Parts: sequence; structure tokens; C-alpha cells
Amino acid sequence: MNLKVFSILGILLLSSLSGCLSGDSNDEEVTLKILTYDINALSDELIGQFTNQTGIQVEFIRTDDAGGILDQMMLTQSAPLADLMIGLDNTYLPTAIENGLLMEHSASMDNFTSSSLEFYQGPLAIPFDEGDVCLNYDEDALAAANMTVPTSLWNLTEPEWNGKMAFPSPMTSSPGRAFLTATVDYFSHAPGNESGNMSQWWSSIADNNAIFTSGWTEAYETYYTGGYGIWSEGYLGGAYLTVSYCHSPGVEAFYSENYTHSTSLVLPRASFHQVEYAGIINGASEVEAANLFIEFLTSSEVNVNMPENNLMYSILEGTDLPETNGYRFHADDAIQSNAITQAMIEQSMDDWLAEWQEAVRTN
Repeated sequence: MNLKVFSILGILLLSSLSGCLSGDSNDEEVTLKILTYDINALSDELIGQFTNQTGIQVEFIRTDDAGGILDQMMLTQSAPLADLMIGLDNTYLPTAIENGLLMEHSASMDNFTSSSLEFYQGPLAIPFDEGDVCLNYDEDALAAANMTVPTSLWNLTEPEWNGKMAFPSPMTSSPGRAFLTATVDYFSHAPGNESGNMSQWWSSIADNNAIFTSGWTEAYETYYTGGYGIWSEGYLGGAYLTVSYCHSPGVEAFYSENYTHSTSLVLPRASFHQVEYAGIINGASEVEAANLFIEFLTSSEVNVNMPENNLMYSILEGTDLPETNGYRFHADDAIQSNAITQAMIEQSMDDWLAEWQEAVRTN
């Protein structure tokens, strides 16, 4: 998910972390380097407050997307540039683990939801938020154009949807890769009246002039007509449907006084339960500081506020989306989220990506 709202999270971390290193007899300055993506938060002023209270300097190394995090970790494996990564999800994590890019953390996961631990519960990465990736569409735009709400993914290949869809690329975007994974499962279990496979569907989608973007932010903010992007600089519009989260309409309502014209297309097996992780990079210089950051990122004081601060579900048991301004009311729940496992992703993701590239390239 877009991480630009971590500024509020940082404020909460300040008081919690204050004094954590004050007993350390080593007076050398500690700088924690965090590799993440799409983050405009943690201002210089806030970082200054954090440093004054904890003695820890924080330096962010930013990439454009989750794919950029993995690429940076792979390219600098012999001499890591950062201590902690924040933002790989369960479609990217297997590659990081397989290539030995992460080292064990010391944080507890005692109070985590079963859904956040279902995919991976080892010591090399720790969940910090979760949510179901699915398609979102603009109800008002469909009504104005007299378009029918799709009841099948194949409906999106019909002429009325020509040029009216935006998809973040699975090559670089974690929501994009999550939705690609959902289509693998969807077409593996499609009923008999939905002939064809994942590659054929993506080829037809590309042939229907779908817009492909490098990341979720561009697809949602620049092209999607049903979200807050309509007030963003650089907004172009044109896409009545995009990839986001089943609870994204709730987010829209939360920030718009209980109003939204965006909703989710919740088809069976057409969603993917995404879990986002933090992990200490193998070869990190500041392991203790990285562990401290992880502990507070997943603490009850911080993590229960994930729905407001990072627009995702908390990974702590007993939590839910807030009722305020219709957040929970307008948030949709996935119907039969797909059954793709870590082992399947480890074995087949490269093949799925190659199939996707071939499908969209030939159109």
C-alpha cells in the first residue's frame, strides 16, 4: 500500500522509542537506514525530534515501488545500503527469502491475526499490515455511461470497457502482482462457461486498450475516476475500474464525510489476501535499531492505528476498521479469496510474469 501516511506513525514512534538507547554506553551516533517505497512522510522536523529523543538518526532510501525494493536488495546484496526494508508483500517475499536477502528479527508475533501469519510466520520477516487486493469500480461513471456491473472478469474484455481500465504492472507493483496472482487462481477454477486461461484474459484486456502503469499510485490517483485522485495534480481520469483493495471504498468514505461512489468488484477467487512485511536486511549494520523499529511498528500503540495511518488492516488480533465516517460500512469483504500458496509463488511466479509480459506485449 502507499506508505506516504507514515508521518503519523512516526509521531507515535517518537514517544515509544524515547530513551530506548539512552542506556547504551556507546556514544557513537546510530543511523538506521530504511529501504521503502512511495513514502513522502517523516519530515526533516519529525526526524529531528525522533533523533533528539532516541539518539537514532533515520535515513530513508526510497524506490518507486515494491519491485524497486527487491531490485535494490538484489543489486546491493554483497554490500547492503540499508538496514531495514519496509514494503515487500507476500508475492515478493519468497524471492527475497530464497536469495538470502533477509536475516532473523527478534520481535514477538504472539498477538498477530491468523490471516497475517497464514502465508509466512518464520523469523526472516514480520507482517505490519494486511488487506485484500481486488478490483474497484466507479458506480457513478458506470451509471452515467449505462454500463453493466461485471459479473465475470471476461466482461471486462467487452467493447464497452475499451480504454476504461487501469492496471498497475505486476513487474513492479505489489498490488499489481497480487492481482495477477488472483487471476491465476480465478481462471484455474473458472466454471465451464468461462473458457480460456489467465494469459488469454490478459491478452484480451490489453487488446481492449487497458492502461498499464508502473505502480498502484499512478493507476489509482492519475487514472481512476472513482477515487481521491480527481483532486490530485496530474489527474487524467478515463479509467472507471482499477486494482486496489476491497476496503478502499471505506477509505474514500472515511476521508469524504461518509461519501464515496467507488465500490469493489468482489468476484469469487478474484482477490488476493496481501500481507506487507518489514524485515532486517542481511548484512545490516544497525540490527538493534532495526529490531526496535520493528517492535514498535507492530506494537499495539502503533499498529491498531494502521487503518487510519496506512489505510490497511492492522495485523493484531481483535482489531477492525473504524466505524467513523462509514469506513467499515463502505469497506467490502473478499468472497472466497484465492488459494495460492507461498510454495506455488516460489515455484511459478517467474513463469506467471513471463506469461503476463508475453500476453500484454503482443497486443
